[in-house]
Amino acid sequence: MMRKLKIFICFFLIALGYSKIQSQELAKNTTEKMNSKNLNFATFGGGCFWCTEAVFEQLEGVLKVESGYSGGHVKNPAYREVTSGSTGHAEVIHISYNPSVISYEELLDVFFNTHNPTTLNQQGADRGTQYRSAVFYHDTAQQLAANKMIEALNVANVFENKIVTEVTEFDAFYVAEDYHQDYYVNNKTQGYCQVVINPKLTKFQKQYKDKLKK
Repeated sequence: MMRKLKIFICFFLIALGYSKIQSQELAKNTTEKMNSKNLNFATFGGGCFWCTEAVFEQLEGVLKVESGYSGGHVKNPAYREVTSGSTGHAEVIHISYNPSVISYEELLDVFFNTHNPTTLNQQGADRGTQYRSAVFYHDTAQQLAANKMIEALNVANVFENKIVTEVTEFDAFYVAEDYHQDYYVNNKTQGYCQVVINPKLTKFQKQYKDKLKK
């Protein structure tokens, strides 16, 4: 009798836990659906997309960050083509965000503070047009916001040299190969992540600690 009671209790607790998980998943899915109705999009090129993706994924209000290619003249380019510089594409991140939580101007602020917008076609050791600094605006409001911020940063002499960031209309975004997505999360012990991305993230997290996901 006692054994049957224990088994019953175990099954009850398991069912209760499963029901709780289902409720949590339902709440999560409902929230995501509600949020998706109010999403905006931003597309930035700031050098290697492994770095920029790792930064923006940590911001509160950012629901999704995809690494890919924009600004070129070839449809559905492959990574090897893009890195050759022959397609005209830049390595970019395509951000889905909730504007009621984080504004486009706040995203721009992070963008300009987490890469060097004054080096033409270069970020650190990465050189080529595919690593250019670029804002691909999705509407006139984004265009005005980007140009206004660039002007303000130049007037304030925030950087030693003038900003060379390209501000151009968004045309198309091509998602990069699967192994590029969530690269830092999946490869934290890899050399590039340790030497290049980790220091960038440490500096970013200190500067924007009030804007990070809990």
